[in-house]
Amino acid sequence: MRALFSAASGMEAQQLRIDSIANNIANVTTTGFKKSRTEFEDLFYETIRMPGAASAGGSSLPTGIQIGHGVRLAAIGRIFTAGDSIATSNVLDMAINGEGFFQIQKTGGETVYTRDGSFKKDGDGDLVTKSGDLLIPPINIASDVTNITILPDGTVNVIQAGTTTPVQVGQIELARFPNNAGLLALGGNLFGVTEASGDPETGAPDQSGYGSISSGFLEGSNVNVAEELVQMILAQRAFEVNSRVIRAGDEMLRTAAQLSS
Repeated sequence: MRALFSAASGMEAQQLRIDSIANNIANVTTTGFKKSRTEFEDLFYETIRMPGAASAGGSSLPTGIQIGHGVRLAAIGRIFTAGDSIATSNVLDMAINGEGFFQIQKTGGETVYTRDGSFKKDGDGDLVTKSGDLLIPPINIASDVTNITILPDGTVNVIQAGTTTPVQVGQIELARFPNNAGLLALGGNLFGVTEASGDPETGAPDQSGYGSISSGFLEGSNVNVAEELVQMILAQRAFEVNSRVIRAGDEMLRTAAQLSS
């Protein structure tokens, strides 16, 4: 009976939907996290009669007879809307207001990208992520610095001990892509380039469409808990309805078996 397998595909689809929702909710407080959404598509159809086929009387039939075989997961798309800006009072925390990603160099030399601007100084004074990966272009802040200022255009100025004149020690650059949804999530709040994302284009913040930098702020997750709970309820109900279809199919098979006994 087709209904059993179609309903089973529906239950599996809703289970995957719940998995995606659970990941979103788990990351509701993750800095720079971008929520994802499941997208489904119907499976193939068994065509018993083609639409437009000729009837016995010679006329064209207005509809056909096709029976579907369920549903499958087509994609899990990531939504890159901005999260809320959260004040931290830490000058090395940075939020991007608009388009762009920070560029990070992994230990092996690979360049990856993030919206998580919670940077720190390492033992050499370089700005790094919480995992110790280097912000690029590199920015070094000496140990005798008494004041750090990061401007919206990404200029990093410092005042060293014994002086009152700001000195520029670096310039933050952002990267953007033709298709953000094509980026590969790597974990650790990082994304990698893929053929679908296109090659990165770099530029200075607050210029040519790139977002500006807000020092002392972090970008929060863009997960809306209320929306996720509604989606979870809908997925749960859809799972239950599919399980009822399986139960109905089982009862129909039992009835048919009793007739033949």
